[in-house]
Amino acid sequence: MKYLNLVNGDSLPMLGLGTWKSAPGVVGKAIREAITMGYRHIDCAYIYANEVEIGLALKEAIAAGDVKREDLWITSKLWNNAHQESRVQAALQTSLKRLQLDYLDLYLIHWPVAVREDVEFPTSGDDFVSLEEIPLSETWRGMEAIAKSGLSKHIGVSNFSVKKLDDLLNHCQVRPAVNQVEAHPLLKQQKLKDFCDKHNIIVTAYSPLGSLDRSKQMKIENEPSMLEMKTVVDIAQKMNITPAQVLISWSMCRGMSVIPKSTNPERMQLNLDCVNIDLDDDDMKELDALDKHFRYINAKFFELPGSPYTAKGIWDE
Repeated sequence: MKYLNLVNGDSLPMLGLGTWKSAPGVVGKAIREAITMGYRHIDCAYIYANEVEIGLALKEAIAAGDVKREDLWITSKLWNNAHQESRVQAALQTSLKRLQLDYLDLYLIHWPVAVREDVEFPTSGDDFVSLEEIPLSETWRGMEAIAKSGLSKHIGVSNFSVKKLDDLLNHCQVRPAVNQVEAHPLLKQQKLKDFCDKHNIIVTAYSPLGSLDRSKQMKIENEPSMLEMKTVVDIAQKMNITPAQVLISWSMCRGMSVIPKSTNPERMQLNLDCVNIDLDDDDMKELDALDKHFRYINAKFFELPGSPYTAKGIWDE
């Protein structure tokens, strides 16, 4: 495994297993198989609705001696309905109970978007709460409290722009350790990556293959498939690897951690094998040239009539 070092000296495994869209009844077995293969970084979230099954699998793996808790890196995320400072710890404790853990290695603010506490996913503009009512600085104070308590060894953010990160850094006591964002050759995120590097914030790339299995409502017509792009296919054939391995390796060669999702043992192993793949400078330049600033997860699902949020405002673009 390859690792990225955090400011305090802890090490984050560069390759992790994503669990978004991993179905109940399947995800637990995938976690057990992943740990047996050598995965040590598991990315979870309250809203994925599978933390109970993941927790059972983690408990079984630790009890069986397959892995020690201290050798795992478990991430979860604060959902949008718990952004009040007073609700952050309770939300974390819900995830800890479901995951059957005493602490997390990393807890992230999932989105810079707030909704009412009685809402999970908004269906109307009335379900939202603006960032004027619950500023991100308030949410971060709640995150800092759990970091200081030891309930999560590290705290960070997800889907934060340079502007939102910069604002946070100007007011925080505990700095974010990680920013988890969509990143792949069609969305290089160079400006954001440079900013995070400057401030010792690790970037974790989600949806490195384009999240082809996300819901139809989240897709647009004729969206590009990176797995079929000539540049990606040509590099894969030259190196005798798969197009998916090219895309996953691209993230790690840029110094990012990456969390491809799979419950298929063969694909999980192929993804894990990427830790031993190095793309050369010419390959990286060709892949970098594909950048179109294209988002598969564009956040337009928050653009409901009457919502204070727009995709442009979320990304500050």
